[in-house]
Amino acid sequence: MNGEGRGAAPRAAEGLQRVYLGLGSNLGDRAAQLAAAVAALERAGVAVRRRSPLYETRPVGVVDQPPFLNAVAEAETRLAPPALLAAVKAIERALGRVPGPRWGPRAIDIDILLYGDARVICREPWLEIPHPRLWERQFVLVPLADLRPDLRDPDGVPIAERLARLRAAEGEGVWPYPL
Repeated sequence: MNGEGRGAAPRAAEGLQRVYLGLGSNLGDRAAQLAAAVAALERAGVAVRRRSPLYETRPVGVVDQPPFLNAVAEAETRLAPPALLAAVKAIERALGRVPGPRWGPRAIDIDILLYGDARVICREPWLEIPHPRLWERQFVLVPLADLRPDLRDPDGVPIAERLARLRAAEGEGVWPYPL
């Protein structure tokens, strides 16, 4: 799929699309930040249908920072992938996300994990769906498995098996919240 140029008006996708969004926060009132993100998504044309439970998770990448609170939201939208990305980025800015180090602390992080059955690669704006590290992150797979226990990775491996492999390699990195 080709990306839209800067300043282009958002286009609607053909019909309603089911999307899965990863939500995370490790600064301030993390639970309130995630709730505010869900409310903002609703106002942006992303109808959240279900949410996973909240999970406290170890930071990945930059480990010297507070733990994250993570969840996954299942939603429906008519926004095309680049328009959904623009909405997500605007919500992050409105909720206090500021530029910082990759994998560093953040008030809010919203990632597009899945967009229907689509594979999307856009260069401008940069967007890859499914999310390129989806199958490598416990903090994504645990809450996603709550909503989609039937999901399989591109090689056909069930999500539960992928999680078991990650836990065996990395140890447990995700805990139900509140602890």
